Amino acid sequence: MVFRNNDLPHLFHRSDAIAITRQRESVGATRAQLLLLVLGAALAALPSSLTLGDGFQLPGALSALAYAGVLVLGYRLSRRRAKSQWQLNRSAAEFIKSMCWRYAVHGAPFDSHTADADALFAARLEEGLRELRKVGWQDPRSSDEETASAELITAPMRQLRAKSFGVRKETYVRDRLIEQRNWYRRSTENSRRATAVWSASISLLTLLALFFAVLRAFSALDSPPVEGLLSATAAAGLAWHEIRRHQPLIAAHSLVAEDLATMHTAMETSVSDVEWPSAVYETERIVSPQHTDWLARHRS
Repeated sequence: MVFRNNDLPHLFHRSDAIAITRQRESVGATRAQLLLLVLGAALAALPSSLTLGDGFQLPGALSALAYAGVLVLGYRLSRRRAKSQWQLNRSAAEFIKSMCWRYAVHGAPFDSHTADADALFAARLEEGLRELRKVGWQDPRSSDEETASAELITAPMRQLRAKSFGVRKETYVRDRLIEQRNWYRRSTENSRRATAVWSASISLLTLLALFFAVLRAFSALDSPPVEGLLSATAAAGLAWHEIRRHQPLIAAHSLVAEDLATMHTAMETSVSDVEWPSAVYETERIVSPQHTDWLARHRS
């Protein structure tokens, strides 16, 4: 049997879509702010001889507009709470997915001996979502009738739960564990490439700023000051690199991939039907966003 994201409930898809939209909004606004700061510095570095009429300096006016744009974007971003809603909806989507997988393959606490797995699933799911609402998550069901009326337990989830232990194990290992392990490996490689590119770019910009500063110190340069522009560009690149968290995520995602590889070996060789519920629970704990964030903070 094959079990994919399309087989998850509508509430997952709605939370996932909101998270993606808010992530694009938050990241796009931050990128625009950094570009406007660099543009403002570039316009300020232009010669003051570029004037219109009696003393009106066009580069200065455009630079002021760029800085004003940074403030407007920052205010709009804070009002819409794009970053917090991105993170909360991502947490909600991943929590729902994890609970669905546990239910479908008899992971703890929904093992084969559970008297009423459906009722327990609904209770545990609502309990976790209630905790997210306490910290600001906006439940899509409160404003979306389709999401509110959709079933939390889909037909494919029930079908997978009714399968034998061998089918459930094969499906979970292939469509969840290996899929997640490959995702973390790809993410690690992407972060490493991004780190190399941004580190080289920031170093080059800093070296150029140093070179021009030394020339100016010995009066060997009469051109308009570009050190400030180079410095602002390097600072923007460093800020973007830190915002994307490439370096901390390399360590975190590498460790998660290693842990999943260990769990994969155990599930294929030594985990029995009795040990299966706790093994699934441990795997879901490893791939949780909270675990990844903890690793990123403490292993960077």
